[in-house]
Amino acid sequence: MGHHGELLQGVFEDRNGQLHRGLVTLPVAKLGSRATFTCKATTALTVHPGDKTKAGLAARKTLDHLDVAEGGVLHIESDIPIGHGYGSSTADVVAAIRAVAAAHTARLQPSRISQLAVAAEQASDAIAFDGHAVLFAQREGIVLEDFGGSLPPLLLVGFKSSGGLPIDTLRLPPARYDSTEIQQFRVLRGLIAYAVRYQDPNCLGRAATASALLSQRHLPKQHLERVIEIAEGAAACGVQVAHSGSLLGILFDRAGKNLRQRADSVATSVQRSGFCDVEFHQINDDGAKW
Repeated sequence: MGHHGELLQGVFEDRNGQLHRGLVTLPVAKLGSRATFTCKATTALTVHPGDKTKAGLAARKTLDHLDVAEGGVLHIESDIPIGHGYGSSTADVVAAIRAVAAAHTARLQPSRISQLAVAAEQASDAIAFDGHAVLFAQREGIVLEDFGGSLPPLLLVGFKSSGGLPIDTLRLPPARYDSTEIQQFRVLRGLIAYAVRYQDPNCLGRAATASALLSQRHLPKQHLERVIEIAEGAAACGVQVAHSGSLLGILFDRAGKNLRQRADSVATSVQRSGFCDVEFHQINDDGAKW
């Protein structure tokens, strides 16, 4: 599956007190990549479409991990937009790894898939864990904290900043956080853990909003303050962003009152404020109409 940026991104301590760059992904099941791998009695590995080079590298690394000398043909199909923070490349890569493993009757654990994904694309995210919430070191492929469950059910009103131009994530210099920001990340990590444990969407929204504001010093989103005003006016849980993309989103408690009316009002307000490509995503709910 794809994602809609992050709920939290920054620098966090591991159990030994060492600092790592990490993030909490906001998965979106509505968008996805599908991979099909056909084994061939040849060492060659062919990828379709030909520009899916990261997926091809991931397939090769998976074959090496499985100690398979033969190659094959990898087909990728995706409906995920590229370059905005939807996780298109990681979705391709994870799908490719799973397809190669399945073709060889292997089932890799999410932790192994994540390590292979990072090896193939330098920086990845946590979508190999599907809807399970983790704090993930995106440049190392390790879990810094398993929050022990899924995110609470949410409705996301997503949109792109003015212009909505794609961003080359790998060309962005890694953010350099100061000591005050690192202390704030420690608190926000705790809020995410609480939100998952007690299925509290409002607590999750507060953490996401704070993370979006911290990100402004490193990759600012135009008119973020206006988005926060719109969210507060609709009694939403909070605001989230793609920390290395053009996406923004307003989060609602899926069980909240007058949800349709408030979400439609938000959609109208963000369009009037100059944002584009407004869409609705249901997160971790049962798919019932809202």
